[in-house]
Amino acid sequence: MTAVIDNTSPAPAMVPLLSDLSSVSGRRRNKNMVMTVLMGVSVVVVGFVLLLVLITVVRKGWSIVVSEFPKWFTKDIQLSPRRAGPGMKAAIVGTIVATATATVIAVPLGIAGAIYLNEYGKRSAFARTLRFLTNVMAGVPSIVMGLFIYVFWVVPRGVDGLNAFSGALALACLMLPIVVRSTEEMLRLVPQNLRDASLALGATASRTTLTVVIPKAAPGIISGSLLAIARAAGETAPLIFTVGAAKATNWNPFSGTNTSLSLQIYANAKESFPTAQERAWGAALTLIALAFLFTFGARALSGRLSRTTES
Repeated sequence: MTAVIDNTSPAPAMVPLLSDLSSVSGRRRNKNMVMTVLMGVSVVVVGFVLLLVLITVVRKGWSIVVSEFPKWFTKDIQLSPRRAGPGMKAAIVGTIVATATATVIAVPLGIAGAIYLNEYGKRSAFARTLRFLTNVMAGVPSIVMGLFIYVFWVVPRGVDGLNAFSGALALACLMLPIVVRSTEEMLRLVPQNLRDASLALGATASRTTLTVVIPKAAPGIISGSLLAIARAAGETAPLIFTVGAAKATNWNPFSGTNTSLSLQIYANAKESFPTAQERAWGAALTLIALAFLFTFGARALSGRLSRTTES
C-alpha cells in the first residue's frame, strides 16, 4: 500500500508566525528609529558645546597670541601678573617636556602590560588582579596621583624633587591605565586565525605578537595612546605639587623647577588683573592648538600604518 501525502492543505501555524515576525520587525524598526534620533540629538548637543568652547577660547585668546606673535612663543613669562605683554615660552616648553617624558614612561609600559594580559596572562589569577588594579587606577582622581608622587618622590628629595620629571611621573600614573585598557581592547580585535596561521608556519608566540598582532592593532594602539597624551597635557592638579612655579624656560626635566600651560591657565585665571586673564586665555588657546597638532599627527600616522598593514 502506498501512502498518499496531501500537500495542498495550508499550514495552520504559518499565518500566526508571519504576524508575530511582522510585529517584532515593526518594534525593531521603531526602536531603531528612536535610538537613531537620540544619537543624532546627542551628537548635535556635544558638537554645539564643543563649538561654543572653541569659539570662546579663540575669541578671548586670539588677540594676545596673534597680535604679539612671535613674542608669545619666544619670551618667558612675566614675573608680575600686573604687567602687560606676551610671553608663554616657559609654559609651552614645560608642557612638551613633561608630557613627552610621561609618554616615554607610560606608553611602553602600558603596551607591554596589555600584551601580557591579552596574549599570555589571559584569564589567570595574576592577570585578573592586574586588570582590577588597572580599573582602580583609571578611576583615581588626578590630584591623588599628584599627592602620591609628592609624598613618595618629591618630599624625600626636598627642593631638588620639584622638576618636570616628578610631574611626568604623576602624569604617567594617569596615562598608564588608559594605555593598558585601550591597547588590550585593540589586541582583542585582532582575529585569532592570524595568530594560528603564524604559529602554524613555525613562528614563536613572541614573534607572532611582534610581527603579526601588534602591527595589525597599531592604529588602535596609537589612538589610545593619543587619548592618554591628551589627558596628560591638560592636567593641572598633579603638577601643582610636583613641578614648582618657574617663570623661565627649562629644557632639563631632571633639574630646576618648571611650569606648564595648564598651570599658567590656573595661575592667571584666578587673578583679578585683565593682563593676567588675557594671558590665561592665550595659554588656553595655545594648549588647544597643541592638542590639535598632536591629534592630526597621530591620525596621519595611524592612517599610514593602516594602509601599510592592509597592503
